Amino acid sequence: MSSSAPTSRLFFVYAPDKTDEGALDRRLSVREAHLKVAKERVANGFIRVGGMMTTPETMLAEKKKMVGSMFVCQAESIEEVKKAVETDIYYTSNVWDAEKIVILPFFAATPIP
Repeated sequence: MSSSAPTSRLFFVYAPDKTDEGALDRRLSVREAHLKVAKERVANGFIRVGGMMTTPETMLAEKKKMVGSMFVCQAESIEEVKKAVETDIYYTSNVWDAEKIVILPFFAATPIP
């Protein structure tokens, strides 16, 4: 019987923001804390690429309307990714719409940074 090391896999996460009137204010109030943890997760290899999503009409504007987040992460299991999402301050501060979050295994056709 042979044992093998856990295999790291890629996962795609789509986390749209809630659309109620206070959602953007909640996002902005905890953004620095979110970015601090995100930078740590990039540094340790968990987040491979990620960022905010905006409305199409504000993508070129100086002031963008943020509407959610997207990232590709590397983990041993989907449960590890779910735990990371559910402990993120955007999740715990009611910024992301928990009912609309999508986490799926991801097989990249191009190199991932």
